[in-house]
Amino acid sequence: MLLKEIRHIFHKELDHQYGREEVEHFFHHFVEHYLGQPRFHLAMHPNWIISKEEEGEFFRGLAALRQGQPLHYVLGSKVFMDLNFRLNKHVLIPRPETEELVRLVIANHKEDHPPVRIMDLGTGSGCIAVSLAKYIPQAEVHAIDISGKALRLARENASANGVSVQFSESDMTKMDIEPGFYQIIVSNPPYVLEEEKNQMEPHVKDAEPATALFVPDDRPLLFYEYIAKAGRKGLADGGYLYLEINRRFGQEVKELLSEVGFKDVEVIKDLHGHDRFVKAKQRI
Repeated sequence: MLLKEIRHIFHKELDHQYGREEVEHFFHHFVEHYLGQPRFHLAMHPNWIISKEEEGEFFRGLAALRQGQPLHYVLGSKVFMDLNFRLNKHVLIPRPETEELVRLVIANHKEDHPPVRIMDLGTGSGCIAVSLAKYIPQAEVHAIDISGKALRLARENASANGVSVQFSESDMTKMDIEPGFYQIIVSNPPYVLEEEKNQMEPHVKDAEPATALFVPDDRPLLFYEYIAKAGRKGLADGGYLYLEINRRFGQEVKELLSEVGFKDVEVIKDLHGHDRFVKAKQRI
């Protein structure tokens, strides 16, 4: 079958569900993933014929998209920080904002002298922990998650990307952290309010793990309260806390961290100009 015919079928089957532009985005990802060809491949080779096996992969992916599965669950992976991460329904799909968080940590600490001990709270796929281990090679990276299934995938991602990360299964609301052990604690905890569900795409709110996304409307800073306490206990003097946040609560997170004793608390905007990260310094 001609590749352009597959493209036509994608639009015919999915445009009403996702919109033409998004379907074109899906199709090009499939071309890159299944054929190993760049996005402009079809424009250069309009009469490209794909094999029966390749055709089957496209149609299986099409069926999954039609059922509302997120693109990167269908593909089973996503590139994050120029590294490839396997994904499944037990972990969140890494977002560009989280990549910004990782780049912020790397920019501030890539030249640090050992010891550089880092803790990633709520690691999921391991994208933060693995990326920090890759790009701050002098660091000793630890990571926890409440989900054993997520941790199995995170370990696979660490191995596939050639880094060592110490993963352990733990609930960040109950964890026992070693006093003054870490120079950096980083986290992208659940922060989406239940009331914000209606603003989200179905393939996000219905497919990605709810426990990694949502917090009660009446406790928007639920996980930040626990992280703040863990940070005060677990960070060495002069250590840093880095958090991804709900853009609605930048000042509230800043006030929380200041109240528990952090210094130089800073709310940092993402590339879209939204309050998205908080950086704070430990002072004992």
